[in-house]
Amino acid sequence: MSDTTRRDTSSVSTVASAGGVRQARAEQTRADIIEAAHRLFVENGYRATSLREVAAAAGLSHSGLQRHFPTKDGLLVAVVDSFRRHTDNQLDYALQEEAGTFDFAAIARLNAEVPGYLPLYAALTGEASTSTHPAHAQLRDRYQALVSLATDHIEDAIKHDIVDSGRDPHDEAIRGIAAWDGLQLIAQYLPDRVDIEAALDRHQDLLALPRAWRDPSDPAPRQDPAPLPPVPDLGGGHSERIVGYRSGRETRERIVAGATALFAREGFGDTSLSTIAQVVGVTKATLLHHYTSKEALLEAVLVERDRTLFSQIPYTPASRAAHELRGMPIGARVNAERAPGLIQVYAVLSCEAVPAEHPAHDYFTRRYATSIDHFAALLRAAAADGDLPSHRDPEAEAIWLAALWEGLQYQWLYDSTSVDVATHLAAHLDDLLP
Repeated sequence: MSDTTRRDTSSVSTVASAGGVRQARAEQTRADIIEAAHRLFVENGYRATSLREVAAAAGLSHSGLQRHFPTKDGLLVAVVDSFRRHTDNQLDYALQEEAGTFDFAAIARLNAEVPGYLPLYAALTGEASTSTHPAHAQLRDRYQALVSLATDHIEDAIKHDIVDSGRDPHDEAIRGIAAWDGLQLIAQYLPDRVDIEAALDRHQDLLALPRAWRDPSDPAPRQDPAPLPPVPDLGGGHSERIVGYRSGRETRERIVAGATALFAREGFGDTSLSTIAQVVGVTKATLLHHYTSKEALLEAVLVERDRTLFSQIPYTPASRAAHELRGMPIGARVNAERAPGLIQVYAVLSCEAVPAEHPAHDYFTRRYATSIDHFAALLRAAAADGDLPSHRDPEAEAIWLAALWEGLQYQWLYDSTSVDVATHLAAHLDDLLP
């Protein structure tokens, strides 16, 4: 080989080596950015975190970060994709070790070991439910893949007598994944009350029993049922609608309606008062005259959302607690038909408000606690009446019911043609209350 050839070969090798080093550095920088974004999205929420904050946490300039991720939406997609790869590996590990394996609680344990996984995934479940969100398609596809995978494993578990053969694998998969998502979210607000792994373990044990099973030794239902617990005032606090001059009331209604639509689409953190005023057609000064801060407007949106939903649901007190519980899917159906936008804003805000410093965090903490308390009181009354089988624990069933309802609404927002919230709630209650 001539000296010239050797020099040319050496130059090519040097260039290739330099290119490999640059590529490795670029990949490491991207990984550092994703890790910093993951941490900040968990601590502050996706909506409240800026690219400049992520850049500073990653030790980069803003322009340096934008060479890798020009937009925050693109960065979020990368963070979600890193979670997807992680959960795929966990699913392979937890569900494919032996035939008939059916242990989703094992996956929950593995997920809990990943710092920040649960808060961020729980937050994104609701945030990405709006079709314009950058992670919407990813999470929609993820739901479909999880339901398909869970269906396959439940079918396999039926073949190995781990799940009762009378259960529908696809429907049980939808409800199981929905409740799992709801548990992950509610646990962010009530960590001392919600044990995700224990709930999943218990649910898997119940799937081994026939639907609507009760111990033959349980006493027959009583003819004199216990009194119903009072219905909590989840839709209270709407006196502002009936005070002041008509023009002022109408302006406030328009402002709240505009804010509701924008919060559902963009989230609370990314929506400015100026934008709301522009959409509503008032000046910012007029908006601030009626609502002195964005936090005050957020409270009005939540109060009006509850008032509207509760005012349109037909309600007549039932004769016993079991009948009261079985009537709940009627409200879910009415809400889906008449007020899908109010379900959307609730999904987005309940997940955005996971960080404790969010102005709506306390509202959702109280709301989840109140809902579970009410469900538990109804289930205790049903147990006293002999309608709730003895192997069903009222507190655990109340948490599962709240989580299932929450998670079904998210699935419906991602795929309204395939998921009927009311139908699945009714199916669960038929199983719970034979």
